[in-house]
Amino acid sequence: MNPGWEKEQDFETPFCYQHLVLKKSILMLLFTWFAMLLGVIFADLPMAVNGRLSVNLKSATKMDTTNDSLQLSAINAKFINNFLTQDVASHDAIIHPDFVCIQGDGSIISRETYLKNWATDFDNSGYLTFTYADEHIRIFADMALVRSKTIFSKEVNGKTITGYTIYTDTYKKENGNWKCIQVQITPVK
Repeated sequence: MNPGWEKEQDFETPFCYQHLVLKKSILMLLFTWFAMLLGVIFADLPMAVNGRLSVNLKSATKMDTTNDSLQLSAINAKFINNFLTQDVASHDAIIHPDFVCIQGDGSIISRETYLKNWATDFDNSGYLTFTYADEHIRIFADMALVRSKTIFSKEVNGKTITGYTIYTDTYKKENGNWKCIQVQITPVK
């Protein structure tokens, strides 16, 4: 045996082994990175699982919640517009058959009475201006809370005053449509 060969062999073996381990580590790192990249790219796409179409539920829920929030915000704006224009037919379409309104004094108004009054409520209010702000929407599956502050001005005893209420509207989603099932109005003193 050639002593130089043995040294060379001894020297080459660990070097080759280290080289293979390094190659394997780099390949594993690249594979992991590639898998993560594919996961990010395809996270929101439907996936086939056992021959059935599957959807990323986390992403779908986020999309549904965003869509629901936009719908509820639009209904809230319509709610206020219906009040300003006293549009009973449009308002009837966005409130639930079991709707009730809880007034600032604690009285509970039925749907029928509420809609009857809706036709003249704005004219009878004495409001000079009326708007809303600070909208907050919270969704809990097929139920939602929409809270906002109304800001109004009206003339009282010859003076213009500004007032506020906080309202919380409770919505229920049925057959893909949100309907207001309860309104609660709280005057801000």
